[in-house]
Amino acid sequence: MRKYIFNKLTLAAACLTLIGYSCKEDFLTVLPTGAIAKTQLTTKKGLEGALIAAYGQMSGYGTRMVNPQNWVWGSIRGGDANKGTDPGDFSDINPIQTFQYLSTQGVINDNYRGLYEGVARANNVLGLLKDAQADVSADDKTRISAEAKFLRAHFYFQLKRNFNNTPYVDETVDVGSGIEKIKNDVDLWPKIEADFKAAYDNLPATQGQAGRANKWAAASYLAKTYMYQKKFAEAKSLFDAIIANGVTANGKKYALVANFGDLFKATNDNSSESVFALQAAANTGSVNNANADGDLNWPYNTGPNGPGNCCGFFQPSFELGNSYRTKDGLPLLDGSYNDAANALKTDMGIQSSTAFTPDAGELDPRLDHTIGRRGIMFLDWQKHPGFDWIRNQANGGPYSPKKYSYYKSDKGSLQDNSSWTPGYTALNYYIIRFSDVLLMAAEAEIEVGSLTKAQEYVNMVRNRASNPSSFVTQDGGPAAKYVIKPYSGTWTDKAAARTAVRFERKLELAMEGHRFYDLVRWGEDVTAINAYLKYENKFLPNTLPSSGYQAKHALLPLPQAQIDLVGADILKQNPGY
Repeated sequence: MRKYIFNKLTLAAACLTLIGYSCKEDFLTVLPTGAIAKTQLTTKKGLEGALIAAYGQMSGYGTRMVNPQNWVWGSIRGGDANKGTDPGDFSDINPIQTFQYLSTQGVINDNYRGLYEGVARANNVLGLLKDAQADVSADDKTRISAEAKFLRAHFYFQLKRNFNNTPYVDETVDVGSGIEKIKNDVDLWPKIEADFKAAYDNLPATQGQAGRANKWAAASYLAKTYMYQKKFAEAKSLFDAIIANGVTANGKKYALVANFGDLFKATNDNSSESVFALQAAANTGSVNNANADGDLNWPYNTGPNGPGNCCGFFQPSFELGNSYRTKDGLPLLDGSYNDAANALKTDMGIQSSTAFTPDAGELDPRLDHTIGRRGIMFLDWQKHPGFDWIRNQANGGPYSPKKYSYYKSDKGSLQDNSSWTPGYTALNYYIIRFSDVLLMAAEAEIEVGSLTKAQEYVNMVRNRASNPSSFVTQDGGPAAKYVIKPYSGTWTDKAAARTAVRFERKLELAMEGHRFYDLVRWGEDVTAINAYLKYENKFLPNTLPSSGYQAKHALLPLPQAQIDLVGADILKQNPGY
Protein backbone atom coordinates (compact mmCIF):
# COMPACT_ATOMS: atom_id res chain seq x y z
CA MET A 1 0.00 0.00 0.00
CA ARG A 2 2.76 2.47 0.88
CA LYS A 3 4.61 2.05 -2.42
CA TYR A 4 1.28 2.15 -4.25
CA ILE A 5 0.33 5.38 -2.56
CA PHE A 6 3.57 7.20 -3.02
CA ASN A 7 4.20 6.14 -6.62
CA LYS A 8 0.84 7.70 -7.49
CA LEU A 9 1.36 11.08 -5.90
CA THR A 10 2.11 12.84 -9.19
CA LEU A 11 -1.20 11.70 -10.63
CA ALA A 12 -2.91 12.45 -7.35
CA ALA A 13 -1.68 16.03 -7.33
CA ALA A 14 -2.92 16.51 -10.86
CA CYS A 15 -6.39 15.39 -9.76
CA LEU A 16 -6.55 18.38 -7.46
CA THR A 17 -6.14 20.82 -10.35
CA LEU A 18 -8.91 19.26 -12.40
CA ILE A 19 -10.09 21.59 -15.12
CA GLY A 20 -13.46 20.99 -16.69
CA TYR A 21 -13.02 19.73 -20.22
CA SER A 22 -15.13 18.00 -22.84
CA CYS A 23 -13.91 16.36 -26.03
CA LYS A 24 -14.45 18.44 -29.16
CA GLU A 25 -13.84 17.76 -32.83
CA ASP A 26 -12.08 21.07 -33.21
CA PHE A 27 -8.43 20.06 -33.62
CA LEU A 28 -7.38 23.52 -32.46
CA THR A 29 -8.58 22.78 -28.93
CA VAL A 30 -5.42 21.99 -26.99
CA LEU A 31 -5.26 20.93 -23.36
CA PRO A 32 -3.22 23.20 -21.08
CA THR A 33 0.23 21.80 -20.44
CA GLY A 34 0.27 19.58 -17.36
CA ALA A 35 -3.50 19.17 -17.18
CA ILE A 36 -5.34 15.85 -17.24
CA ALA A 37 -8.62 15.47 -19.05
CA LYS A 38 -11.69 14.37 -17.14
CA THR A 39 -11.89 11.34 -19.40
CA GLN A 40 -8.53 10.24 -18.05
CA LEU A 41 -9.48 10.86 -14.45
CA THR A 42 -12.65 8.82 -14.70
CA THR A 43 -10.85 5.66 -15.77
CA LYS A 44 -10.12 3.10 -13.07
CA LYS A 45 -6.50 4.24 -12.95
CA GLY A 46 -7.54 7.88 -12.72
CA LEU A 47 -10.07 7.23 -9.97
CA GLU A 48 -7.55 5.23 -7.97
CA GLY A 49 -5.10 8.12 -8.31
CA ALA A 50 -7.70 10.59 -7.03
CA LEU A 51 -8.47 8.26 -4.13
CA ILE A 52 -4.78 7.96 -3.25
CA ALA A 53 -4.65 11.77 -3.18
CA ALA A 54 -7.34 11.72 -0.51
CA TYR A 55 -5.43 9.12 1.51
CA GLY A 56 -2.28 11.22 1.12
CA GLN A 57 -3.92 14.28 2.68
CA MET A 58 -4.30 12.45 6.00
CA SER A 59 -0.64 13.26 6.63
CA GLY A 60 -1.09 16.90 5.66
CA TYR A 61 1.52 16.40 2.94
CA GLY A 62 3.84 19.18 4.00
CA THR A 63 1.33 21.19 6.08
CA ARG A 64 1.82 20.88 9.81
CA MET A 65 -0.98 20.37 12.33
CA VAL A 66 -3.20 18.27 10.02
CA ASN A 67 -1.72 14.86 10.77
CA PRO A 68 -3.89 12.57 12.96
CA GLN A 69 -1.02 12.11 15.40
CA ASN A 70 -2.57 15.20 17.06
CA TRP A 71 0.53 15.65 19.19
CA VAL A 72 -0.43 19.28 19.81
CA TRP A 73 -4.25 19.07 19.72
CA GLY A 74 -4.63 15.80 21.63
CA SER A 75 -1.51 15.19 23.71
CA ILE A 76 -0.15 18.62 24.65
CA ARG A 77 -3.61 20.00 25.38
CA GLY A 78 -4.43 16.84 27.32
CA GLY A 79 -1.41 17.03 29.64
CA ASP A 80 0.55 14.12 28.18
CA ALA A 81 3.32 16.46 27.17
CA ASN A 82 4.67 19.98 27.12
CA LYS A 83 5.65 21.70 23.90
CA GLY A 84 9.26 21.41 25.03
CA THR A 85 12.26 22.87 23.18
CA ASP A 86 12.84 26.65 23.66
CA PRO A 87 10.03 29.18 24.17
CA GLY A 88 10.86 30.93 20.91
CA ASP A 89 10.93 27.82 18.75
CA PHE A 90 7.63 27.38 16.88
CA SER A 91 6.11 29.86 19.30
CA ASP A 92 2.71 29.63 17.62
CA ILE A 93 2.15 26.49 19.70
CA ASN A 94 2.74 28.32 22.99
CA PRO A 95 -0.82 29.73 23.28
CA ILE A 96 -2.19 26.26 22.56
CA GLN A 97 -0.45 24.67 25.55
CA THR A 98 -1.33 27.60 27.81
CA PHE A 99 -4.98 27.73 26.66
CA GLN A 100 -4.79 31.25 25.31
CA TYR A 101 -6.12 30.38 21.87
CA LEU A 102 -6.35 33.14 19.30
CA SER A 103 -8.52 32.89 16.21
CA THR A 104 -5.69 34.45 14.22
CA GLN A 105 -3.13 31.75 15.03
CA GLY A 106 -1.58 30.18 11.98
CA VAL A 107 -1.54 26.65 13.39
CA ILE A 108 -5.30 26.73 13.93
CA ASN A 109 -5.93 27.93 10.39
CA ASP A 110 -3.51 25.30 9.07
CA ASN A 111 -5.48 22.55 10.79
CA TYR A 112 -8.79 23.84 9.43
CA ARG A 113 -7.53 24.31 5.87
CA GLY A 114 -5.70 21.01 5.79
CA LEU A 115 -8.74 19.04 6.95
CA TYR A 116 -10.94 20.72 4.35
CA GLU A 117 -8.37 19.92 1.70
CA GLY A 118 -8.94 16.29 2.67
CA VAL A 119 -12.71 16.75 2.39
CA ALA A 120 -12.26 18.32 -1.05
CA ARG A 121 -10.13 15.40 -2.25
CA ALA A 122 -12.67 12.85 -1.03
CA ASN A 123 -15.48 14.80 -2.68
CA ASN A 124 -13.44 14.95 -5.89
CA VAL A 125 -13.40 11.14 -6.01
CA LEU A 126 -17.15 10.91 -5.46
CA GLY A 127 -17.80 13.52 -8.12
CA LEU A 128 -15.63 11.75 -10.69
CA LEU A 129 -17.34 8.43 -9.99
CA LYS A 130 -20.55 9.75 -11.54
CA ASP A 131 -18.81 9.71 -14.92
CA ALA A 132 -16.78 6.55 -14.46
CA GLN A 133 -15.50 4.95 -17.67
CA ALA A 134 -16.37 1.48 -18.89
CA ASP A 135 -13.29 -0.10 -17.30
CA VAL A 136 -14.67 0.71 -13.84
CA SER A 137 -16.79 -2.22 -12.69
CA ALA A 138 -19.82 -1.96 -10.42
CA ASP A 139 -17.77 -3.52 -7.61
CA ASP A 140 -15.01 -0.96 -8.19
CA LYS A 141 -17.53 1.87 -7.96
CA THR A 142 -18.93 0.52 -4.70
CA ARG A 143 -15.51 0.08 -3.12
CA ILE A 144 -14.05 3.40 -4.29
CA SER A 145 -17.14 5.27 -3.14
CA ALA A 146 -17.00 3.58 0.26
CA GLU A 147 -13.30 4.38 0.72
CA ALA A 148 -13.88 8.03 -0.27
CA LYS A 149 -16.76 8.32 2.21
CA PHE A 150 -14.62 6.74 4.93
CA LEU A 151 -11.91 9.33 4.32
CA ARG A 152 -14.38 12.21 4.18
CA ALA A 153 -15.80 11.06 7.51
CA HIS A 154 -12.28 10.90 8.95
CA PHE A 155 -11.62 14.54 8.03
CA TYR A 156 -15.00 15.72 9.31
CA PHE A 157 -14.49 13.73 12.53
CA GLN A 158 -11.33 15.75 13.16
CA LEU A 159 -13.10 19.01 12.29
CA LYS A 160 -15.99 18.16 14.63
CA ARG A 161 -13.68 17.42 17.55
CA ASN A 162 -11.63 20.57 17.07
CA PHE A 163 -14.23 23.14 15.97
CA ASN A 164 -17.67 21.55 16.58
CA ASN A 165 -19.88 22.36 13.58
CA THR A 166 -18.24 23.59 10.43
CA PRO A 167 -19.76 23.99 6.95
CA TYR A 168 -20.80 20.62 5.53
CA VAL A 169 -19.75 20.31 1.91
CA ASP A 170 -20.25 17.13 -0.07
CA GLU A 171 -19.80 16.15 -3.72
CA THR A 172 -23.14 17.72 -4.72
CA VAL A 173 -21.96 21.25 -3.96
CA ASP A 174 -20.63 23.34 -6.83
CA VAL A 175 -17.27 24.50 -5.58
CA GLY A 176 -17.28 27.26 -8.20
CA SER A 177 -20.36 28.97 -6.84
CA GLY A 178 -22.43 28.66 -3.72
CA ILE A 179 -19.87 27.05 -1.46
CA GLU A 180 -19.24 30.36 0.27
CA LYS A 181 -22.90 30.50 1.34
CA ILE A 182 -22.88 27.27 3.37
CA LYS A 183 -23.25 28.01 7.06
CA ASN A 184 -21.88 26.07 10.02
CA ASP A 185 -25.33 25.52 11.52
CA VAL A 186 -25.75 21.80 10.76
CA ASP A 187 -24.71 19.09 13.22
CA LEU A 188 -21.88 17.12 11.66
CA TRP A 189 -22.38 13.91 13.65
CA PRO A 190 -25.22 12.50 11.51
CA LYS A 191 -23.18 13.23 8.36
CA ILE A 192 -20.12 11.52 9.80
CA GLU A 193 -22.19 8.55 10.93
CA ALA A 194 -23.77 8.18 7.49
CA ASP A 195 -20.40 8.09 5.74
CA PHE A 196 -18.86 5.58 8.15
CA LYS A 197 -22.03 3.46 7.96
CA ALA A 198 -21.83 3.46 4.15
CA ALA A 199 -18.19 2.42 4.39
CA TYR A 200 -19.00 -0.35 6.88
CA ASP A 201 -21.80 -1.69 4.69
CA ASN A 202 -19.87 -1.59 1.42
CA LEU A 203 -16.16 -2.08 2.07
CA PRO A 204 -14.64 -5.57 1.80
CA ALA A 205 -13.17 -7.26 4.86
CA THR A 206 -9.76 -7.39 3.18
CA GLN A 207 -8.07 -5.14 0.66
CA GLY A 208 -5.32 -5.48 -1.89
CA GLN A 209 -3.14 -3.05 0.07
CA ALA A 210 -2.75 -3.13 3.84
CA GLY A 211 -3.15 0.62 4.29
CA ARG A 212 -6.59 0.92 2.75
CA ALA A 213 -9.69 1.25 4.90
CA ASN A 214 -11.64 -1.99 5.19
CA LYS A 215 -15.03 -3.00 6.60
CA TRP A 216 -13.73 -3.41 10.14
CA ALA A 217 -11.81 -0.15 10.22
CA ALA A 218 -15.08 1.56 9.23
CA ALA A 219 -16.94 -0.34 11.95
CA SER A 220 -14.37 0.75 14.54
CA TYR A 221 -14.48 4.39 13.47
CA LEU A 222 -18.28 4.30 13.46
CA ALA A 223 -18.29 2.83 16.98
CA LYS A 224 -15.88 5.55 18.07
CA THR A 225 -18.26 8.14 16.60
CA TYR A 226 -21.06 6.60 18.67
CA MET A 227 -18.90 6.85 21.80
CA TYR A 228 -18.44 10.58 21.27
CA GLN A 229 -22.22 10.96 21.22
CA LYS A 230 -22.77 8.66 24.20
CA LYS A 231 -24.66 6.19 22.02
CA PHE A 232 -23.30 3.36 24.13
CA ALA A 233 -25.77 0.66 23.09
CA GLU A 234 -25.03 1.19 19.39
CA ALA A 235 -21.31 1.24 20.12
CA LYS A 236 -21.43 -1.94 22.21
CA SER A 237 -23.23 -3.82 19.46
CA LEU A 238 -20.53 -2.87 16.96
CA PHE A 239 -17.68 -3.59 19.37
CA ASP A 240 -19.08 -7.06 19.97
CA ALA A 241 -18.91 -7.75 16.23
CA ILE A 242 -15.48 -6.13 15.81
CA ILE A 243 -13.85 -8.06 18.66
CA ALA A 244 -15.37 -11.36 17.51
CA ASN A 245 -14.89 -11.03 13.75
CA GLY A 246 -12.68 -8.07 12.89
CA VAL A 247 -9.64 -8.46 10.65
CA THR A 248 -7.03 -6.06 9.31
CA ALA A 249 -7.09 -5.00 5.67
CA ASN A 250 -4.36 -7.58 5.05
CA GLY A 251 -6.45 -10.34 6.61
CA LYS A 252 -5.04 -10.72 10.14
CA LYS A 253 -7.52 -11.40 12.93
CA TYR A 254 -7.58 -8.45 15.31
CA ALA A 255 -5.44 -9.23 18.34
CA LEU A 256 -3.07 -7.53 20.75
CA VAL A 257 0.57 -7.74 19.72
CA ALA A 258 2.26 -9.94 22.32
CA ASN A 259 4.93 -7.39 23.28
CA PHE A 260 3.90 -3.80 23.90
CA GLY A 261 7.23 -2.47 22.64
CA ASP A 262 6.77 -4.15 19.27
CA LEU A 263 3.85 -1.83 18.53
CA PHE A 264 6.24 1.00 17.75
CA LYS A 265 8.67 -0.74 15.43
CA ALA A 266 8.50 -0.06 11.71
CA THR A 267 9.28 -3.72 11.11
CA ASN A 268 5.93 -4.51 12.73
CA ASP A 269 3.76 -2.13 10.69
CA ASN A 270 0.30 -3.38 9.71
CA SER A 271 0.25 -5.99 12.47
CA SER A 272 -2.80 -7.66 13.99
CA GLU A 273 -3.30 -4.63 16.24
CA SER A 274 -3.46 -2.12 13.38
CA VAL A 275 -7.15 -1.31 12.87
CA PHE A 276 -6.42 1.76 10.77
CA ALA A 277 -3.07 3.47 10.39
CA LEU A 278 -1.51 6.34 8.51
CA GLN A 279 1.01 4.66 6.24
CA ALA A 280 4.61 5.84 6.05
CA ALA A 281 7.63 4.99 3.91
CA ALA A 282 11.27 6.06 4.03
CA ASN A 283 13.78 6.62 1.22
CA THR A 284 11.17 7.14 -1.49
CA GLY A 285 12.59 10.39 -2.83
CA SER A 286 10.44 12.63 -0.63
CA VAL A 287 10.34 12.79 3.16
CA ASN A 288 6.67 13.80 2.88
CA ASN A 289 6.03 10.10 2.34
CA ALA A 290 7.56 9.30 5.72
CA ASN A 291 6.07 9.75 9.18
CA ALA A 292 6.82 13.43 8.82
CA ASP A 293 4.70 15.13 11.46
CA GLY A 294 7.05 14.00 14.23
CA ASP A 295 10.19 15.38 12.62
CA LEU A 296 10.63 17.88 15.48
CA ASN A 297 9.87 15.45 18.29
CA TRP A 298 13.24 13.95 19.15
CA PRO A 299 15.85 14.14 21.89
CA TYR A 300 18.08 17.14 21.31
CA ASN A 301 21.78 17.15 20.55
CA THR A 302 22.15 13.38 20.44
CA GLY A 303 24.81 13.37 17.73
CA PRO A 304 25.41 9.88 16.32
CA ASN A 305 24.52 8.24 19.64
CA GLY A 306 20.77 8.78 19.54
CA PRO A 307 17.83 9.27 17.18
CA GLY A 308 16.70 12.46 15.51
CA ASN A 309 19.21 14.93 16.99
CA CYS A 310 16.61 17.69 16.82
CA CYS A 311 14.54 19.53 17.98
CA GLY A 312 13.47 18.77 21.54
CA PHE A 313 9.72 19.19 21.06
CA PHE A 314 6.92 17.14 22.64
CA GLN A 315 8.44 16.43 26.04
CA PRO A 316 6.37 14.13 28.27
CA SER A 317 5.00 15.85 31.34
CA PHE A 318 5.92 15.26 34.98
CA GLU A 319 2.30 14.34 35.62
CA LEU A 320 2.31 11.68 32.93
CA GLY A 321 5.51 10.13 34.27
CA ASN A 322 4.04 9.94 37.77
CA SER A 323 0.94 8.20 36.42
CA TYR A 324 2.94 5.01 35.82
CA ARG A 325 3.56 4.49 39.54
CA THR A 326 2.04 1.23 40.78
CA LYS A 327 1.35 -0.27 44.18
CA ASP A 328 1.06 -4.04 44.32
CA GLY A 329 0.91 -3.92 40.53
CA LEU A 330 -2.07 -1.57 40.22
CA PRO A 331 -2.24 2.14 39.37
CA LEU A 332 -2.93 4.77 42.01
CA LEU A 333 -6.43 5.67 40.89
CA ASP A 334 -6.96 8.11 43.78
CA GLY A 335 -4.52 10.58 42.22
CA SER A 336 -1.86 10.04 44.87
CA TYR A 337 0.72 9.30 42.18
CA ASN A 338 1.48 13.05 42.27
CA ASP A 339 2.15 13.02 46.01
CA ALA A 340 5.78 13.67 46.88
CA ALA A 341 6.17 10.11 48.21
CA ASN A 342 4.99 8.60 44.93
CA ALA A 343 6.20 11.04 42.26
CA LEU A 344 8.67 9.60 39.78
CA LYS A 345 12.27 10.49 40.59
CA THR A 346 13.76 12.71 37.87
CA ASP A 347 17.07 14.36 37.05
CA MET A 348 15.54 17.82 36.77
CA GLY A 349 18.35 20.34 37.15
CA ILE A 350 21.05 17.67 37.33
CA GLN A 351 23.84 17.81 34.75
CA SER A 352 24.64 14.65 32.81
CA SER A 353 28.14 14.72 34.28
CA THR A 354 26.68 14.40 37.79
CA ALA A 355 25.77 10.95 39.09
CA PHE A 356 22.09 10.02 39.12
CA THR A 357 20.27 6.84 40.12
CA PRO A 358 16.86 6.25 38.48
CA ASP A 359 13.69 5.62 40.46
CA ALA A 360 13.76 2.33 42.41
CA GLY A 361 10.03 2.01 43.14
CA GLU A 362 7.28 -0.05 41.49
CA LEU A 363 6.43 1.08 37.96
CA ASP A 364 4.18 0.12 35.09
CA PRO A 365 6.52 -1.19 32.34
CA ARG A 366 4.75 0.90 29.69
CA LEU A 367 6.48 3.93 31.22
CA ASP A 368 9.78 3.09 29.58
CA HIS A 369 8.24 2.43 26.19
CA THR A 370 6.54 5.83 26.34
CA ILE A 371 8.97 8.21 28.04
CA GLY A 372 12.70 8.59 27.55
CA ARG A 373 14.27 9.22 30.98
CA ARG A 374 17.73 9.44 32.50
CA GLY A 375 19.55 6.17 33.07
CA ILE A 376 17.15 3.95 31.07
CA MET A 377 17.99 2.44 27.69
CA PHE A 378 16.56 4.44 24.81
CA LEU A 379 15.58 1.62 22.44
CA ASP A 380 18.82 0.08 21.12
CA TRP A 381 20.85 3.31 21.27
CA GLN A 382 22.23 3.87 24.78
CA LYS A 383 21.03 4.82 28.23
CA HIS A 384 19.34 8.20 28.11
CA PRO A 385 21.96 10.67 29.43
CA GLY A 386 19.39 13.14 30.70
CA PHE A 387 20.37 16.82 30.62
CA ASP A 388 22.60 16.53 27.54
CA TRP A 389 19.67 15.31 25.41
CA ILE A 390 17.27 18.01 26.60
CA ARG A 391 17.23 21.34 24.83
CA ASN A 392 15.92 23.43 27.71
CA GLN A 393 14.95 21.62 30.90
CA ALA A 394 13.51 24.75 32.49
CA ASN A 395 11.08 25.09 29.60
CA GLY A 396 10.10 21.48 28.93
CA GLY A 397 11.23 19.25 31.76
CA PRO A 398 13.61 16.26 31.90
CA TYR A 399 11.92 13.75 29.57
CA SER A 400 12.09 12.86 25.87
CA PRO A 401 9.35 11.32 23.71
CA LYS A 402 9.96 7.64 23.01
CA LYS A 403 6.98 6.19 21.20
CA TYR A 404 7.37 6.43 17.44
CA SER A 405 11.15 6.70 17.70
CA TYR A 406 13.31 4.76 15.29
CA TYR A 407 15.84 2.16 16.32
CA LYS A 408 19.55 2.40 15.66
CA SER A 409 19.15 -0.77 13.61
CA ASP A 410 16.64 1.09 11.39
CA LYS A 411 19.11 3.76 10.28
CA GLY A 412 19.21 4.16 6.52
CA SER A 413 16.48 1.62 5.83
CA LEU A 414 13.35 2.39 7.86
CA GLN A 415 14.60 5.91 8.53
CA ASP A 416 15.36 8.63 5.96
CA ASN A 417 18.58 10.68 5.82
CA SER A 418 17.75 12.73 2.73
CA SER A 419 16.55 15.90 4.46
CA TRP A 420 17.61 18.45 7.05
CA THR A 421 16.89 16.05 9.92
CA PRO A 422 17.10 12.27 10.17
CA GLY A 423 13.79 12.30 12.05
CA TYR A 424 11.71 10.94 9.17
CA THR A 425 10.72 7.31 9.52
CA ALA A 426 8.77 4.48 7.91
CA LEU A 427 6.85 3.88 11.13
CA ASN A 428 3.08 3.96 10.59
CA TYR A 429 0.91 6.00 12.94
CA TYR A 430 -2.05 4.19 14.52
CA ILE A 431 -5.25 6.17 14.11
CA ILE A 432 -7.08 3.29 15.80
CA ARG A 433 -5.42 0.21 17.26
CA PHE A 434 -6.97 -2.85 18.84
CA SER A 435 -6.22 -1.96 22.47
CA ASP A 436 -8.01 1.36 21.82
CA VAL A 437 -11.00 -0.69 20.59
CA LEU A 438 -10.91 -2.93 23.66
CA LEU A 439 -10.85 0.01 26.05
CA MET A 440 -13.66 1.82 24.25
CA ALA A 441 -15.61 -1.45 24.35
CA ALA A 442 -14.96 -1.61 28.10
CA GLU A 443 -16.44 1.87 28.47
CA ALA A 444 -19.53 0.83 26.53
CA GLU A 445 -19.90 -2.30 28.65
CA ILE A 446 -19.85 -0.23 31.82
CA GLU A 447 -22.68 1.96 30.56
CA VAL A 448 -25.01 -0.61 28.99
CA GLY A 449 -23.50 -4.03 29.40
CA SER A 450 -21.46 -5.96 31.92
CA LEU A 451 -18.89 -4.73 34.44
CA THR A 452 -17.39 -8.22 34.29
CA LYS A 453 -16.91 -7.92 30.53
CA ALA A 454 -15.41 -4.45 30.94
CA GLN A 455 -12.93 -5.84 33.46
CA GLU A 456 -12.06 -8.66 31.07
CA TYR A 457 -11.19 -6.19 28.31
CA VAL A 458 -9.09 -4.00 30.60
CA ASN A 459 -7.22 -7.03 31.92
CA MET A 460 -6.44 -8.16 28.37
CA VAL A 461 -4.60 -4.87 27.91
CA ARG A 462 -2.87 -5.06 31.30
CA ASN A 463 -1.85 -8.69 30.83
CA ARG A 464 -0.15 -7.80 27.58
CA ALA A 465 1.76 -5.02 29.34
CA SER A 466 2.87 -7.48 32.03
CA ASN A 467 4.59 -9.80 29.54
CA PRO A 468 8.21 -9.89 30.85
CA SER A 469 9.58 -10.40 27.35
CA SER A 470 8.44 -6.88 26.47
CA PHE A 471 10.11 -5.16 29.44
CA VAL A 472 12.87 -2.69 28.68
CA THR A 473 16.10 -4.42 29.70
CA GLN A 474 19.65 -3.36 30.43
CA ASP A 475 22.63 -4.69 32.31
CA GLY A 476 21.24 -8.22 32.15
CA GLY A 477 17.77 -7.59 33.55
CA PRO A 478 14.72 -5.30 33.63
CA ALA A 479 15.68 -1.62 33.46
CA ALA A 480 13.45 -0.79 36.45
CA LYS A 481 11.23 -2.44 39.04
CA TYR A 482 8.32 -3.29 36.80
CA VAL A 483 5.27 -4.50 38.70
CA ILE A 484 1.92 -4.70 36.92
CA LYS A 485 -1.03 -6.99 37.57
CA PRO A 486 -4.59 -7.41 36.28
CA TYR A 487 -7.54 -6.27 38.34
CA SER A 488 -8.64 -9.13 40.61
CA GLY A 489 -12.03 -9.66 42.20
CA THR A 490 -15.23 -8.83 40.40
CA TRP A 491 -16.02 -5.23 39.55
CA THR A 492 -19.30 -4.26 41.15
CA ASP A 493 -19.09 -0.46 41.40
CA LYS A 494 -19.86 1.38 38.17
CA ALA A 495 -18.09 4.61 39.13
CA ALA A 496 -14.94 2.76 40.20
CA ALA A 497 -14.99 0.78 36.96
CA ARG A 498 -15.22 4.00 34.93
CA THR A 499 -12.22 5.40 36.78
CA ALA A 500 -10.18 2.27 36.12
CA VAL A 501 -10.99 2.15 32.39
CA ARG A 502 -10.35 5.85 31.87
CA PHE A 503 -7.00 5.68 33.63
CA GLU A 504 -6.06 2.62 31.60
CA ARG A 505 -6.59 4.62 28.42
CA LYS A 506 -4.25 7.27 29.81
CA LEU A 507 -1.51 4.71 30.44
CA GLU A 508 -1.96 2.64 27.30
CA LEU A 509 -2.47 5.43 24.76
CA ALA A 510 -0.24 8.16 26.22
CA MET A 511 1.54 10.40 23.69
CA GLU A 512 -0.71 9.11 20.89
CA GLY A 513 -2.99 12.14 20.59
CA HIS A 514 -6.04 10.81 22.48
CA ARG A 515 -5.94 12.29 25.98
CA PHE A 516 -7.49 15.74 25.47
CA TYR A 517 -10.36 14.40 23.39
CA ASP A 518 -11.06 11.69 25.97
CA LEU A 519 -11.20 14.22 28.80
CA VAL A 520 -13.62 16.40 26.83
CA ARG A 521 -16.00 13.58 25.90
CA TRP A 522 -16.01 12.39 29.54
CA GLY A 523 -16.75 15.90 30.78
CA GLU A 524 -13.60 15.85 32.91
CA ASP A 525 -11.57 18.40 30.98
CA VAL A 526 -12.01 21.47 33.20
CA THR A 527 -11.17 19.68 36.45
CA ALA A 528 -8.41 17.40 35.10
CA ILE A 529 -6.59 19.96 32.99
CA ASN A 530 -6.54 22.64 35.67
CA ALA A 531 -5.23 20.05 38.15
CA TYR A 532 -2.53 19.14 35.64
CA LEU A 533 -1.59 22.80 35.12
CA LYS A 534 -1.40 23.41 38.87
CA TYR A 535 0.92 20.44 39.34
CA GLU A 536 3.11 21.06 36.30
CA ASN A 537 3.48 24.74 37.17
CA LYS A 538 5.50 23.74 40.24
CA PHE A 539 8.30 22.57 37.96
CA LEU A 540 7.81 24.77 34.88
CA PRO A 541 6.47 28.07 36.27
CA ASN A 542 7.75 30.08 33.30
CA THR A 543 6.13 27.73 30.80
CA LEU A 544 2.71 26.81 32.10
CA PRO A 545 0.14 28.77 34.12
CA SER A 546 -1.22 27.27 37.33
CA SER A 547 -4.77 27.45 35.96
CA GLY A 548 -6.70 29.01 33.11
CA TYR A 549 -8.47 26.21 31.29
CA GLN A 550 -12.15 27.01 30.74
CA ALA A 551 -15.02 25.05 29.22
CA LYS A 552 -14.75 27.09 26.01
CA HIS A 553 -11.26 25.65 25.43
CA ALA A 554 -12.78 22.29 24.59
CA LEU A 555 -13.12 23.81 21.11
CA LEU A 556 -10.68 25.81 19.07
CA PRO A 557 -11.85 29.15 17.71
CA LEU A 558 -12.82 29.12 14.06
CA PRO A 559 -9.97 30.76 12.14
CA GLN A 560 -10.58 34.46 11.63
CA ALA A 561 -9.15 34.16 8.13
CA GLN A 562 -11.99 31.77 7.23
CA ILE A 563 -14.62 34.06 8.73
CA ASP A 564 -13.18 36.99 6.78
CA LEU A 565 -13.53 35.02 3.54
CA VAL A 566 -17.26 34.36 3.84
CA GLY A 567 -18.52 36.78 6.48
CA ALA A 568 -19.53 36.48 10.13
CA ASP A 569 -23.17 35.99 9.10
CA ILE A 570 -22.19 32.73 7.36
CA LEU A 571 -19.49 31.33 9.62
CA LYS A 572 -20.42 31.81 13.28
CA GLN A 573 -17.55 31.92 15.77
CA ASN A 574 -17.50 29.44 18.65
CA PRO A 575 -18.73 30.82 21.99
CA GLY A 576 -16.22 32.73 24.06
CA TYR A 577 -13.92 33.78 21.22
